[in-house]
Amino acid sequence: MKSFAFTLPADPMPAHRLRLENVLRAATVIDPVFRNSPQFNCEPLSEALACFLTLKLETANPIRSFKGRGAGYLVASRVADGSLKGRRLVGASAGNWGQALAYACRSHGIPLTLFAATTANALKVARMKALGAEMVLTGHDFDAAKQAGEAHARATGGLWVADGLDPEAAEGAATIALELLAGPERPDVLAVPLGNGALLTGIARWAKAAHPGIEVIGVQAKGADAMEKSWRSGTLVFPPSVATIADGIGVRVPIREAVEDMQHLVDEVLLVEDADIITAMRSLFRTAGLMAEPSGAAGVAAIQAYPARFKGRRVATVLCGSNLTAEQVKAWLM
Repeated sequence: MKSFAFTLPADPMPAHRLRLENVLRAATVIDPVFRNSPQFNCEPLSEALACFLTLKLETANPIRSFKGRGAGYLVASRVADGSLKGRRLVGASAGNWGQALAYACRSHGIPLTLFAATTANALKVARMKALGAEMVLTGHDFDAAKQAGEAHARATGGLWVADGLDPEAAEGAATIALELLAGPERPDVLAVPLGNGALLTGIARWAKAAHPGIEVIGVQAKGADAMEKSWRSGTLVFPPSVATIADGIGVRVPIREAVEDMQHLVDEVLLVEDADIITAMRSLFRTAGLMAEPSGAAGVAAIQAYPARFKGRRVATVLCGSNLTAEQVKAWLM
């Protein structure tokens, strides 16, 4: 697997809360098992979609998602600044973030309590437990579980961390852009899944500094469009519920800091139907032999759903997760 040498670009947004120097630091702190993930032009998909498509595989690691980058950098930073001394870490997750926190906390010997919805993916819950997290299942969706987790942290003195809220999560995710843009085929446009914003804002922050002309597009499920509506309107929008198979990006309560991070970095946010996502998952499986969970296939779903926007261009997307149950594999891929 190829390693890259990185240099710090000039910063066009020096006041931004996501720091470019921290992204470079994260690239040296994150566990190597999550770094330098495969990236390549998928020729069959490129031909089918009439674009030059680079896939960045963030699934070939112990937790099968990109979250190990941001969680690893966040936990390492909290250990280094002493804020975790004698304390338990508390978080909430739909699954992948929780696995990443559990993996990082286990590496540092930090106790961890995670809150997840009663409807959370059973495979992801089992993996969080197996990695050492104390699990609390409560609430009808991720955001309800998150509210319970925040209250628990306040009541017990635990250190609350949140993907999208803590800048280190996005700065760790930004290391994906370092690697992606150091490759031989530099993309014209990035199509990045959008949930709570850490992946999109981290990638956009580095990409726009390193190559100002690059277009950065977020992709969100139509049934969970709180971040898209908040970004577009400039005010936080709270839909009463979410309805999507893409649990990894199924955010109902937007994070103000993440929405602000998107400003002047994200060029567009596209919405995709669940049917588009399933089609993309099947395309990845049948043409490239790759298994992606719904959130992981969101970028390909957008390219398929909006062909005129991407036709003839160099496009890159991140397959950000591949945690599927056997039942989901049978229902969506077979």
